Amino acid sequence: MSPSKIIKEIKQTLPTDVQLVAVSKFHPSAMIEDAYAGGHRIFGESHVQELQQKFEVLPKDIEWHFIGHLQTNKVKYIAPYVRLIHAVDTHKLLVEINKQAQKNNRIIDCLLELHIAQEETKYGFSADEMYDYVKQGEWRQLENVRICGIMCMASNVEDKAQIASEFQQAETLFNKLKTDFFAQVDSFSIRSWGMSDDYMIAVNHGSNMVRIGSKIFGPRVY
Repeated sequence: MSPSKIIKEIKQTLPTDVQLVAVSKFHPSAMIEDAYAGGHRIFGESHVQELQQKFEVLPKDIEWHFIGHLQTNKVKYIAPYVRLIHAVDTHKLLVEINKQAQKNNRIIDCLLELHIAQEETKYGFSADEMYDYVKQGEWRQLENVRICGIMCMASNVEDKAQIASEFQQAETLFNKLKTDFFAQVDSFSIRSWGMSDDYMIAVNHGSNMVRIGSKIFGPRVY
């Protein structure tokens, strides 16, 4: 089945307030063009060079999300056009995004990355670190970035109860941050968790943005 048809089917299973990011990394531009022709506009990439190449050849009204670990020295390449950066895991990175956004006369939307999975390889703030970081407020001086919510990845396990518990922790933290620091900020609204194997669990635990790749595009082409 074509990516556009699969996206249509997935969207029919999602509540209307949940956004779908089609994760197109490691897949050719032709597959993105198929999804685009079917009306989809939000695509996620996690390698700067690959995103650059696709940005140059694909329609300019695509909303590009950067969903991978972003190195500070690569921010300048995507700052002119990226719509949302999902995985801000340090203040240093946020400072660099702000600097490059300023150079491009833009405000770039960002999500703080919560480390909730059991694997050590994942990046991100712990729940306590994220709460303290937001509370300290150093980020408030950065006028060209906008913190719009949080993202996380659950542990890569079969245990659905564990996955649900991790997503529940993310939802609890989001709600606490919203109440304590962003109550009057409408743009702080994005809860980005859930991927191909666990997105319905995620939606049941507060997610309103799911990142789905292999279910749409098939196995990755490395």
